[in-house]
Formats: sequence, structure tokens, C-alpha cells
Amino acid sequence: MVKKVYSKNAQYQKFEVLQTNRNKRYKYGEFFVEGVRNINEAIANKWKFSSLLYADGAKLSRWAQDVLAHVKTDCNFALAPHLMQELSRKDDTSELLAVVKMRDDSFDSVPLSENPLIVLFDRPSNRGNLGTLIRSCDALGADALIVTGHAVDLYDPDVITSGMGSFFNVPAVRFSDNAQVEALIAGMRARYPGFRVVATTAHKKTPIYEEPLSGPCLVMIGNETEGLCKSFYELSDTMVSIPMAASSSASSFNVSCAATVILYEITRQRAMPACKSRQTDA
Repeated sequence: MVKKVYSKNAQYQKFEVLQTNRNKRYKYGEFFVEGVRNINEAIANKWKFSSLLYADGAKLSRWAQDVLAHVKTDCNFALAPHLMQELSRKDDTSELLAVVKMRDDSFDSVPLSENPLIVLFDRPSNRGNLGTLIRSCDALGADALIVTGHAVDLYDPDVITSGMGSFFNVPAVRFSDNAQVEALIAGMRARYPGFRVVATTAHKKTPIYEEPLSGPCLVMIGNETEGLCKSFYELSDTMVSIPMAASSSASSFNVSCAATVILYEITRQRAMPACKSRQTDA
């Protein structure tokens, strides 16, 4: 079914609030998606679509035609071209926009590997940092991301855009209180012998490359200005930091950069046995 929207009626206003209003997003259980890569990744990872939007009368590309033909939705909308332009966040109006359904905040439904790597971001306050961390989690093989406390909205359009499609490939769950984190850690320790909780800090602690991190672990990343809350440090098995060069005037990395360095080091350590085996075979 396709409905036409030629005025800023109630339906159009719903599209607007999905872009701008966090509370409305959660009321409807839907969020706005723009960009070919994001829409393709949402399809590939089997997210459910509520609607697809396009400019009425526009000559659509083969890609857009295929998406409209094959993606199951509740209802699609053909908008007046000027309304489509107003909704699009790009200089060149996107030919397709999507309204996608949120997934449940349930860690129990997250598929974990035999050697899980879980990342926790405590109270992120910057949309770009959260999106960048999601992208790094995807690139470096994290099983899941947990976002805790009062934080920027996981489903904010800026978070999704900065994730460059990775948002739809990395299971992300919001935890509202620290008790959920404690329960998660207890469950993971029971399920995975040797499971470790690694807290990160900008203060000089164990250099990340000296900490053995090839086994199952939870890496906790702190808020951009306040770091991790005290209770999370108390739950950790170790605290690690990234040493700065002696000549550096910087005291720390941007939080998403720091997280990427730490995740890369974990990935490097996990790859070491295979590297040694190849060297032996040679």
C-alpha cells in the first residue's frame, strides 16, 4: 500500500518527530534511517521496516526500485518533492528514506561467540562518539555494545549516520541501571570461565599492551568528561590505559579513538596464536 503526502499533515509531522524527538521515537518504537549503506545494512541484517518514503513522480534508480519491490513494510509513502527535500538531511535529497522498527533491549537475545568481546559505553554524551564506537565495534569484531545510564539516544539519526551502516550489524542494548551491569557480569563469569572485566582510564594504569586480553572480556569505556562511574571500577578485574608519548602535550585520546585503540589491541592479541602457528609452519 502507498499513501500520498502533499501537506504537513499528521503523518508528515510523525516523520519529523521521529527525526528530532527522542521520546516520540520510543513511543512509536520506530526510528528514521537515511543513506544507501544504512538501508542496505538494515535489510541485510533483517531489521523490520515500517515504511519507505520517496518523492512522488521521481525517477528512481534500479536500487531504489528493488528496495521498494522486495522490502516488506506496513505502508509506503509518496511525498511531495519539496516535503521529501525537507525531511532529507543530505544536500542532495535522498531518493529513499526509511522508518525502521526498534529492537527489544534484551541482552539475552544477543548471539555470543565462543570467546565473546563485549563493549560497555557508560553514559555517552556525544552522538558522533557513540556512532564512531559502534563502527569500531563492528570493524574489530565485538559481539555487542551496551550503553548505560542517561546517554544520547542510540537511535538518534546522527548516531546512525556516523555509524556508517555498522549500527545494524552490532547488537546494541541499553541498560538503565548499574544492577543490570552487575547481573550481566555475574552471568558471564558463570558461563565463560576466565571472563574478565576491563575498565579503561586516562590515568596511568597498566598499559593496554601489557594486559592479557585474548580471552572473553567486557571492556568498559567511560563518559567523555567524567570517565567511568565509581561502581564500574569496583566491578572490574583490572584497569588499563593507553600510554602517551613522553613528548606529547595530550593527556588522553578522544573517547572513541581510545576505544578503537583498545579494541585493536584485543584483536591483535587474539590473533597472535594464529600468527605464531603460521610462522612455525613456514
